[in-house]
Parts: sequence; C-alpha cells; structure tokens
Amino acid sequence: MLTGKQRAYLRGLAQKIEPVIQLGKNGINENTLSQYQEALEARELVKTTVLKGCEYDAKEAAHDIADAIEAEVVQVIGNRFVLYKPSKEKKHIELDF
Repeated sequence: MLTGKQRAYLRGLAQKIEPVIQLGKNGINENTLSQYQEALEARELVKTTVLKGCEYDAKEAAHDIADAIEAEVVQVIGNRFVLYKPSKEKKHIELDF
C-alpha cells in the first residue's frame, strides 16, 4: 500500500513518461496481463491509454489489472492510468519515505 507522499512522488515521475500500453477492443486477457508484468518489471511505472473501443473505462481497467498482477494504481485521469510495481531485479525507484 502506497502512502500519500509516495503516490505524489510517483505521480510526478509519471508526468514525464509516455503511455507504453494501449488497452483496446480486446480488453484485459492473459496476453495483456503478461505485457503489464513485463513492462512493470522493466520500468516499475507504466502509463496506459484506454482507447474508445475498449469495454472498460480507465478506472475499472486500472483496478482490475492492478488486482490481477498485484500492482498499485498511482492515478487515473481521463482515459489514462498509471500503475506501479517494484521490480524484483532492477529497482529504479526508491520509495523509502
């Protein structure tokens, strides 16, 4: 569980990154979840755009994916959301506050 300060710090970092995953008409499936796991292991912070053809809205998709892969929802704004999960091997982001 992230504290308010940690979430604010991650939101600041997320402003500088571009969306790496687009969630479209295929929705959330095993392939999508594996993409998130790989991206989060490599980057720790992943921004996603939910396209208009998707059956999920951004908030619903963010929470469903976070629950499935044990990640944290950092923020949801409009059709975009940001997820965080600490890397097991390559820690880039320190949240020791």
